[in-house]
Amino acid sequence: MNGAPAPQKRGNHMRRTLAAAALVTASVVVLAGCGSGGDEPAADADFTTEPEGAVSAWGFENADDVGQARIDYAAEQLSGVEVDLDATAFDAQKFTTRIASGDVPDVVQMDRRYVTTYAAQGLIMPLDQCFEAQDVSPRDHWYPAVVDDVTYDDAVWAVPQFYQPPAILLNKAVLDEAGVTAEQIDPSQPDVLLEAIGKMYQESNGVPTRLGFDPVATGQSGLWILATGGQLNDEEGAPTLDDPSNVAGIELLKEITDAQGGFAAVKSFTDSFDAFGDNNQYVAGQVGAQVNNQWYPNVLSPYVDQVELAAVPFRNSDGEPFTVASGTAFVVPAGAANPAAACAWMIALTSDDAWMAAGEARAETREADGGINTGLFTGSPQPDQAIRDQWVVESGNAGFDQVIATYYDVVADGESFGSSPAGQEIQDELNNAVTAALLGDKSAEDALADAQQAAMRAYEKATAG
Repeated sequence: MNGAPAPQKRGNHMRRTLAAAALVTASVVVLAGCGSGGDEPAADADFTTEPEGAVSAWGFENADDVGQARIDYAAEQLSGVEVDLDATAFDAQKFTTRIASGDVPDVVQMDRRYVTTYAAQGLIMPLDQCFEAQDVSPRDHWYPAVVDDVTYDDAVWAVPQFYQPPAILLNKAVLDEAGVTAEQIDPSQPDVLLEAIGKMYQESNGVPTRLGFDPVATGQSGLWILATGGQLNDEEGAPTLDDPSNVAGIELLKEITDAQGGFAAVKSFTDSFDAFGDNNQYVAGQVGAQVNNQWYPNVLSPYVDQVELAAVPFRNSDGEPFTVASGTAFVVPAGAANPAAACAWMIALTSDDAWMAAGEARAETREADGGINTGLFTGSPQPDQAIRDQWVVESGNAGFDQVIATYYDVVADGESFGSSPAGQEIQDELNNAVTAALLGDKSAEDALADAQQAAMRAYEKATAG
């Protein structure tokens, strides 16, 4: 439930793989796992009983002002429920071990990419009856793309939270120096974009010293594939990495990196960025533009007087604003001892009123520390807008305010990466394919074919039972 990621948990260049997006995707509740040890089958779970008694919750540490405000709100609403919070981070291997041993928490928080995997394996409960018992309509309460992340086999398997949309964050000083306009940073117009990159790019003895555009090729590979008309899995969740439609995104990434010394040089340069420090890539003038998720402006806010920022939406091949949904979610493991109280608690934590309490807490924090309030991206449109209206005020820096507005504008244009029992493996194999293709080790087609074989093995294993 943190409002911004902890810098110490990120490597240089933010290592924004979508697996890392699971960690930064912002703002997480300190959930816990004390092992309820129940053995009740998921199909027999009764979410309609009075929510009371003990709830053990596990996953993600470091509750901040946003997380604590929501925890406090839920406690006020559920006076008969005692929540035991374990502040250790979710671990996929530990999760399956705990379930197998009968050490079963009532609630677990995890990245949404894992949810369908555990749904297919019968390790978590479907929550449609939970939503019905709490009078919540998922597709009315959350953005459709967020619900799509946790929908599988005609059921919703998790209570989602957060949605950190990527957009393109501009370093206006670099653009102005090179005579480039914001409108030219447009992936839907490759020729225009490549010309702008060429004007901004600088090198010394063949080594990049400034990138015109950092596409974050592996960390945001799914964004590039989907925006150019590709797909990562089909409606059943089976991987589709070798679909011919996926080639265009990789080829565009190769053009962008080849125009700046090649992928190896770009990757080496971006790995050296002081992304969370005083000499970050915007302060240092090392990028003209970069794909960044919504949380990164929080990192740059202390340097607002040293940088000139702006933002533009990422655009798909049709020229329309495009982004992707990612975030965390709460699940109820199969065999949880107190599913009714777990359900009520998860819904309370993600209610509009809980988010408004969090929005107020964040506003108070920003007022106290003198920082800029970039808002909260909750995964739900109503609290997003309400928090923005009430607490996201002008910062005094027009560029930074335009950045904040851009992220709010794109959030409604998001798509799900796709719900698959092999979701994390699909992402990992896609990153492997992108790396091989951009390095020139394989053609895009061959790299995707190899990735498809590996992802399909993972899918078949996940669905075998």
